[in-house]
Amino acid sequence: MEVPVSSLRRDYSTDLEGFETTADLEDVFGIVGQPRAAAAVEFGTGIARPGFNIFAFGAPGTGKRSFLQQYLESRARGQQTPPDLCYVHNFDDPRCPRLLRLPAGRGVTFRREVERLTEDMRVAIAGAFESEEYQHRRQLIDEEFKERPERRLAEIGDRARTMGVALIRTDDGLSFAAQRGDAILGDEQFAALPEAERARIEQSIGELQDEVQQTVRQVPRWNRERRERLRTLSRDVASLAVEHPLEEVAKAHADLPDVLQFLAAVRQHATQHARDLAGGGEPALPAPLGDMLGRQPGGGEATHVYDVCVLVDNTATTGAPVIYEDNPTYDNLIGRIEYTTQLGALMTDHTLIKAGVLHRANGGYLLLDMHRLLRTPYAWDALKRALANRVVRIEPLAQVMGLASAVSLDPEPAELHVQVVLMGDPNLYYLVHTLDPDFLEHFKVAADFDDTMPATGDQPLRYARLLATLCRQEGLRPLHRSAVARVMEFSSRLVDDQRRLSARIAIVMDLLREADHWAGREGHAATQATDVERAIAAQIYRADRPREHYLEAVERRSLLLDTDGARVGQVNGLAVASYGTFAFGHPSRITARVRLGEGDLVNIEREVELSGPIHSKGVLILAGLLGARYAADYPLSLSATLVFEQSYGPIDGDSASAAELFALLSAITGVGLRQDLAVTGSINQHGDIQPIGGANEKIEGFFDVCRIRGLTGRQGVIIPAANVEHLMLRQDVIDAVAAGRFHVHAISTMDEGIALLTGLPAGEALEDGGYSPGSFNARVLDRLRALAERRREFAGPPPGEPGDAH
Repeated sequence: MEVPVSSLRRDYSTDLEGFETTADLEDVFGIVGQPRAAAAVEFGTGIARPGFNIFAFGAPGTGKRSFLQQYLESRARGQQTPPDLCYVHNFDDPRCPRLLRLPAGRGVTFRREVERLTEDMRVAIAGAFESEEYQHRRQLIDEEFKERPERRLAEIGDRARTMGVALIRTDDGLSFAAQRGDAILGDEQFAALPEAERARIEQSIGELQDEVQQTVRQVPRWNRERRERLRTLSRDVASLAVEHPLEEVAKAHADLPDVLQFLAAVRQHATQHARDLAGGGEPALPAPLGDMLGRQPGGGEATHVYDVCVLVDNTATTGAPVIYEDNPTYDNLIGRIEYTTQLGALMTDHTLIKAGVLHRANGGYLLLDMHRLLRTPYAWDALKRALANRVVRIEPLAQVMGLASAVSLDPEPAELHVQVVLMGDPNLYYLVHTLDPDFLEHFKVAADFDDTMPATGDQPLRYARLLATLCRQEGLRPLHRSAVARVMEFSSRLVDDQRRLSARIAIVMDLLREADHWAGREGHAATQATDVERAIAAQIYRADRPREHYLEAVERRSLLLDTDGARVGQVNGLAVASYGTFAFGHPSRITARVRLGEGDLVNIEREVELSGPIHSKGVLILAGLLGARYAADYPLSLSATLVFEQSYGPIDGDSASAAELFALLSAITGVGLRQDLAVTGSINQHGDIQPIGGANEKIEGFFDVCRIRGLTGRQGVIIPAANVEHLMLRQDVIDAVAAGRFHVHAISTMDEGIALLTGLPAGEALEDGGYSPGSFNARVLDRLRALAERRREFAGPPPGEPGDAH
């Protein structure tokens, strides 16, 4: 049958009533036309059980991310804001910083309070050390320990005089010499003494030197005792000095036991390292014994151990966090430990710990792109490990791989309470689902986003409201009702279906932006249908260079195509060529040749490895149909070849199988096929014509060729009847059909196609296995029987019958 003009494209203007422009329409909330995906997301976010994370999959541009982000943000606003996370120094084990959890917004406040506390303690301790009381008590200790060596040396000196020996102090230390009265004997005078006297003095000097050595050996013990006395004094003074500023901070965080425990550790450390905090160490023992022991003034210990590292600050967060991470590397997921260089060595501490996105999304929702996640080494494993253990452990990647040689920090892990939403395409979802046994353990909820949505009932009006919402969000002009209808026609054309609209909102949004641009150029207050049409034409013009070159080759007759007359064994098939986002249809000459043979049907494209598996399947189905329909009771005794002429690239799909059948039947019967008709459709083994894809592009492609060659009023295309509801043709094609200059025929069986292409009746099947006399099918049957008889004649009589050579 010929398809009526009213069925060539759906006119959405009749579905849009009650508004002049989209400015009259209310915004639409949520996602339009995705009830299955919306229900899955609602379930996944509502069940709140481990493992019920969500994988949202669908074609690119279906609005997955925008819908998920809007839905999660609306849900998160009513939830509790998670606590701030802070790392502090672990005074018991500096390699393992402690993690503090503070109510949202108090992390930064606590850091500032500790900074002020450090300065207050420094000032208070320095003031306490400069106080008269401290200086007096310190002086008493210094004097006590200064007198000890002096008193001992004085005792040794007094005893030495009784022995006739003098204790002499020099710049080089202590020495002994013989003495008579108050005079020190020189070497000559000492040598003049009697030998017995010299021996006695030498023995006495030896004994005195031993006593001095014993005294010197006691100095380190006195030094330690002095330092301990001074440290005890410093601790006592520092403890009183830091008590008041510490109590102020502790009082502000009395509801947080972990914070109070940290402040207690700070107090203990500050009192033990009071001199370092005040900016000075303990001085050495006074000369000369201090110099003799080589003591040097000590340095101070840095006070950054008190610093608070705010890992996650939720001060500005309202409700639960919703975070999308566009670069989900290993470090960006779980955090990292940074290093600084000091004298050529890498150094780190708790203040150089940086949060990962799992920390920042903790207590809320995390959106990740699965493609990007899998492209990053070890990121997917890190995510699964965190979800399985329900903690985030910051570990350098080299340490995880067992390659770390340097000592690093091992921060206390953070408990993980996050819902992860992965996004990807369907192929990726099913691939990971099949190959990764851990996948289903962590992602139990699948949110399937369809790339189309219904265009029935109130859906067209809801779609118009969606367009109104998008225009407002983008700051675009409102759409006139006629423009809305044209956009919806464009949307249906994207999915090749009059009953459905495209859910790939990104493509529609690009069209709205371009149409708004042209509306601005024309000074329109609202975007008109002409602006939308101009935007569509501009998109096509930017991408249709290959089609232009193809049509130029048709016009110059470089491509051998007939659009008029009739040819035996030749038909115009229809194909679609895709170049990026642009696709166009074009006819291809399909030819068939037949000769006597043994039932071989040669697909030349397959023989040269240009035929895809689906196309090869279609040819094999064609061979099965031919044998079962026309040669069920005798051998199929022909050899046939099929080929796409002037085809120099791969061919796939079964949409040409009907055209190939008609060319083959024409070659068998010698009946010519109309060249002003092009054919598309696949065929099954019962002769039914099945729907194909790209019907719009194929019809328009043959129309463009006929327009160049000259429209005769007889030209047209034959498509499967099931494809009629998929038609959303260009306006110029519709105008030509309405004027009777072009035709679109829809068929359901091969017999209907035979009648159109040959002008002969296909013929009804008779009870005896034949067909009605004079019909096309009868001619096929007669020709195949003649070939079978001819083949039998060539084979000769069976063995044992007259004529047998033996």
